[in-house]
Amino acid sequence: MAWTTKSLNNLLQWRKVVWPLRSIRMYPPQFVIRDPIIQGVQKSFNQGHEVAVIVFNISNIKDIYEQLSEKQYIDFIKKLKMNFQQVIQEQIEDDDLLLLHDYNSDGVTLFIKVDHEQHCISEIDQVMKKVLRETEKRVCDQFPSLYIQFESGYMFVEKKQYSIQEAILKAGQQALAMAEKRVQTEFNELLYSLSRIVAQKNILLLAQPIFDVATKEIRAWEMLTRGPKGTEYENPLHLFSVARQTGMLYDLELIVLEKALQQINDTGCTHDIFINFTPITVGNQKFIRDLKKLMGKYKNISPTQITIEITERDSIDGMEYFIYNINLLRNFGFRIAVDDTGAGYASLNTISEIMPDIIKIDRSVIQDIDKNSVKESMLKGLLLVAREAGSLVVAEGIESEEEASVLFRNRVDLAQGYLFARPASLTHGLASV
Repeated sequence: MAWTTKSLNNLLQWRKVVWPLRSIRMYPPQFVIRDPIIQGVQKSFNQGHEVAVIVFNISNIKDIYEQLSEKQYIDFIKKLKMNFQQVIQEQIEDDDLLLLHDYNSDGVTLFIKVDHEQHCISEIDQVMKKVLRETEKRVCDQFPSLYIQFESGYMFVEKKQYSIQEAILKAGQQALAMAEKRVQTEFNELLYSLSRIVAQKNILLLAQPIFDVATKEIRAWEMLTRGPKGTEYENPLHLFSVARQTGMLYDLELIVLEKALQQINDTGCTHDIFINFTPITVGNQKFIRDLKKLMGKYKNISPTQITIEITERDSIDGMEYFIYNINLLRNFGFRIAVDDTGAGYASLNTISEIMPDIIKIDRSVIQDIDKNSVKESMLKGLLLVAREAGSLVVAEGIESEEEASVLFRNRVDLAQGYLFARPASLTHGLASV
């Protein structure tokens, strides 16, 4: 689909229809970006959340237009929009849905609130796939003679932008570029930026300590990734979302591994080190070969010191090499951890498949657990699962003494969070021990 000056101006002004939450409100022609969208984004930022802009498009809208009469086409667009609205409201929690916006005749733009402590990039991919799959089914049932090609893309609104209006517009344009994979546009610019980061290995690793709940002693460190300082890629959500959508996730995660090994070697760290990997990377046919090659450069680092932490909530179903690679990693001496446990079906399914050495309980379970008996019951259930699997338990995101006391009472093994320490360089962290 080619974007004209007129359609870009429409995107700039964000006119037509706005659907906040479950109501439909019509805005007059003078409506511009500054009101409901800016207010919703700013409120989310003030609450410490991120905002993702998701674009849903029909790529062959011109072909559809030529097949229909004017009246049929108007009916098609009307039903398309209503189906998008209904499906999105079914698939996304009201608390997360900021705005559904009709920016153009061939698609809609969705603004969702993202808590980086509780959400992950693969969830956005899953939401996009579910929305497109269900919308496509409903529209095709209503218009069986039409062949419809859907596409989607997303981007996070940059917090450090001088103007929120400009940041929203930029995120919208980049999400469109991701949806359309357009040549010589923002997509290529994003691809170039990520390629340069990967080529220069221009990332920063921070380390957050993992403590023994009973003794308060440091048992391990989790390595956390940041992109180039002072850029939009410093935000790991932005960095990894672009990497995922441009096909460079595997390369980026291998650089994280290399940098982590360098830091262990340079600092002489003897604690266990947790390094995050997505199932997509662990299930890559080349992963074991590339891992062995990097480990071969640091013969003083034993695989027994490294914990491979499976992050994101991708389903491992159909990943031919995932379980095979997990078994090889165990044979080499690596330990396996599963992240985000308690946040959804995928992580529990992963536990049953791989029987991990360590289970990390998601912050959504831990937050305010001292005030919520149901959450404590969930914790007890997950501890039973861990014992059945023979796994140690790490509780994530501890921010208060009251939360920590519940963990102690339930004999949770390990914990990490701002209550104990914020992420810092591994060198600085070891020096303060």
